[in-house]
Amino acid sequence: MKQRIQLLIIDPQNDFCDLPESWQFSAPMTERRVGPALPVAGAHADMQRLAALIRAGKSGISDIIVTLDSHHRVDVAHPPFWMQADGSPVAPFTTITARQVRDGVYRPRMAAALPRVIRYLDELQAQGRYTLMVWPIHCEIGTWGHNIHAGVQAACNLWEEEQLSIVRQVYKGANPWTEHYSALQAEVPDPDDPETLLNQKLIWQLDQADVLLIAGEASSHCVKASTEHMVDKLPSRQLSKVVLLTDCMSPVSGFEQQAAGFFAAMAAQGVHLATSEEVLPRLLANA
Repeated sequence: MKQRIQLLIIDPQNDFCDLPESWQFSAPMTERRVGPALPVAGAHADMQRLAALIRAGKSGISDIIVTLDSHHRVDVAHPPFWMQADGSPVAPFTTITARQVRDGVYRPRMAAALPRVIRYLDELQAQGRYTLMVWPIHCEIGTWGHNIHAGVQAACNLWEEEQLSIVRQVYKGANPWTEHYSALQAEVPDPDDPETLLNQKLIWQLDQADVLLIAGEASSHCVKASTEHMVDKLPSRQLSKVVLLTDCMSPVSGFEQQAAGFFAAMAAQGVHLATSEEVLPRLLANA
């Protein structure tokens, strides 16, 4: 009997891929090359392996869901939101705590936002999952960096044409007041914004799979956060059907231990770890 094998691809976007120059964007008029804003070492190779898996095993894949990190330029996790005590800019890769904001080390450029920001940082700290990181502006809506890696996009196009189906896209991160690593909900949900709350429709769809393959970037952040939420919320609790494609994801540099801990924690709960090469025979048998 044919199984329902779903493929969940988390944030396979240009801004996260260490693309060679030939894959980068040439800006109109200036013809200046535009590179990825937040490249993850190894991500381009990850996405090439993923694209090859989709092309080779496309007849065995029942559904493809792609999540897209989708931000505005001014965002609580982007430099334009913040300044230091003397009014100077805050550099990318700066971590900010509630205590530092209370002490005036960092403050939002919008003075009126201070109470809301402190409440947010307090709630974030209470959860104990992440400290606010000021990332380079990335995955800005409407830009080349927001687009899907070209190889993965081409493979998904082939799958759509063969299956006469549609790749479902899930956008996350447009609320500028909260971080949104997970595809399922924001780190601190905003009760006034349904897009930040638990995505019940998505979690239900994922639970319909007999096998759920997960790939994307990065294993230390968005893949990790999404999988952790899914494992916690999956109605059926059938975690053995979840497979992390370990050669189709990589960690952000400096966060390798977080990724390793994530793999170990998921394996301990019954999630499978496999490579794309190991999974391909299962897709071919399901064609």
